[in-house]
Amino acid sequence: MGARTGSRRGGAITKPVGTVTRGTTNPNRLRRMDRWIAAELAPALRRAQAAPVAVDLGYGAAPWTAVELHQRLAAVRADVRVVGIEIEAERVAVAQRHARPPGLTFRRGGFEVPVDDAESGVLLIRAANVLRQYDEAQVADAWALLCGRLAPGGLLVEGTCDEIGRRQVWVALDRGGPRTVTFAARLGGLECPSDLAERLPKALIHRNVPGEPVHAFLRDLDRAWAAAAPYADFGARQRWIAMARSVAADWPVVGGPLRWRLGELTVRWDAVAPAAD
Repeated sequence: MGARTGSRRGGAITKPVGTVTRGTTNPNRLRRMDRWIAAELAPALRRAQAAPVAVDLGYGAAPWTAVELHQRLAAVRADVRVVGIEIEAERVAVAQRHARPPGLTFRRGGFEVPVDDAESGVLLIRAANVLRQYDEAQVADAWALLCGRLAPGGLLVEGTCDEIGRRQVWVALDRGGPRTVTFAARLGGLECPSDLAERLPKALIHRNVPGEPVHAFLRDLDRAWAAAAPYADFGARQRWIAMARSVAADWPVVGGPLRWRLGELTVRWDAVAPAAD
């Protein structure tokens, strides 16, 4: 995201908030995150009286993630509106050929989330691989700005993944702040759960050191993964489920086997949040 272009809100032209991202993107990169979002937001999507609005913030040099987000949310709520927001005029221009108004549109903007048809708030803001380039000290302000654009019951999903989406970690926030952290991986080829550490969101990635809760959580995941090695004979999925069940005895894990079998594990934010400096 960046601050070189203007967006119009309430008749005034304002500069988008943020800095330009590298723009790296690939088709199907955010499939794990999207699958979780579609399940988590399904009740709110279905009960919304007007067409719900979702935002793909900082979709990058190509609009694949916004196109796919629309497809996946539309399977839950056909009239959902997804707005892809980018700071670079060139990126927005390229994306326009994929627009399908009113369901899928693109515009310039930043963390201020300039969505004209959702002044009461948006149901979802997804910011994947956006805050990675920022300083840790800037994360709280970015979260607060984005959460301020959420509708009641809405979610901000902010996280990081590898280039082809096999390893992902994201934080889910509502208007009150961060609620959960989800670790998701393609289990085939996963050596140990702590391999996900390199995909921790900016708020946590520098905290993976002894004495920090997230470091202790990843340590316990690895220990439980090692202890569950006999389950590998039945497949990596069964081993992951056994690991999750063990860890849930000591950590506030959210959800159960239906999510674990997908290679996910969600824990409450307050259990892994950075220790006070």
